Amino acid sequence: MGILIGFWILAIAAIIGMLKWKKPLLLAVPFAAMGLYVAVQIIMVPLPLWETIEMIIGMR
Repeated sequence: MGILIGFWILAIAAIIGMLKWKKPLLLAVPFAAMGLYVAVQIIMVPLPLWETIEMIIGMR
């Protein structure tokens, strides 16, 4: 639950920063954070990286 709240805070901060500084690139920050979170979770699986990726792709 804490991660979800952190992502919401990050998204709201990015929106406020985008409106304040007129930099639309700030809206990419929450997506980059989510991508980084997913990458870290994949790396934390106790299998070799390629087997982990094959397992994720193989799930249907």
